[in-house]
Amino acid sequence: MNVDYTGRFAPSPTGLLHAGSLVAALASWLDARVHNGQWLVRIEDVDTPRCVQGADQTILRQLSACGLRSDGAVQWQSHRGDAYAVALQSLVDQGWAYPCGCSRKDIESAQTVARHSAAVYPGTCREGLKGKPARAWRLNVQAVQTALGMPAITSWTDRLLGPQQQNVREEVGDFVLRRADGLWAYQLAVVVDDAAQGISDVVRGQDLVDNTARQIVLQRALGLPTPQYLHTPLVMGENGEKLSKQNGALALDLQQPLLALNAAAHALGLPTMPEHTPVDQALARWATFLANNLGAAFAKKA
Repeated sequence: MNVDYTGRFAPSPTGLLHAGSLVAALASWLDARVHNGQWLVRIEDVDTPRCVQGADQTILRQLSACGLRSDGAVQWQSHRGDAYAVALQSLVDQGWAYPCGCSRKDIESAQTVARHSAAVYPGTCREGLKGKPARAWRLNVQAVQTALGMPAITSWTDRLLGPQQQNVREEVGDFVLRRADGLWAYQLAVVVDDAAQGISDVVRGQDLVDNTARQIVLQRALGLPTPQYLHTPLVMGENGEKLSKQNGALALDLQQPLLALNAAAHALGLPTMPEHTPVDQALARWATFLANNLGAAFAKKA
């Protein structure tokens, strides 16, 4: 096994796996196999109010039915609060994280006054709460970049999409690390967990490309390594929108795993397997195909 390669699939149990999420699962599993690495599964359940009871175990059964089984113990983010608290405290100690007392209405009003995009936090509490009670915690992006000598524009090379860049300060602002409801934000949790699990390569859907620059800034602030990233094509619904749990994507049919895998393989530009091919044999053939066709986009190694 290649000890330098560890990949992962990290579903959120806000619903069951559907055709779109299986594309990312299959791509990440195959990428790990092509590079003779290990593949881990992480249940990203920090947003507990949105999680569906029992969905985590059903997701694991769906993956297993498709021959996609974690090479190590499955990790649940809901069990990792202490690690996230340590990370946040380290940022606070450096002066790189601050409490925010803004409500959503406060932020919208400040964005209008400052003529900021609705996507950008205007930094209202960066210099203090001004009598408001603390609600959330945010990363002071400019403070991190200045202290570490980072450029304002964060650049990286996606293994599929090529060179990427984003000015986090101007396009996102100081993003949330811990939410007003006390729950840990996705950005902090994923960065801490990727490092703790030794993830070298993140293979995930293109809907998450926009998160990458924030995660790189946070990785550097915490002194953590930056994985390589590969963002897979999205599966679109009949309405032209990304197939997702929010727009009613149907759960995978556990009775026909090869049918679901063939659809995912087609989305990745892989050949489909004949009907009745055993799942494990189909997976092995796809891995061999990728190993023998190194030009296949999502298997490239930067």
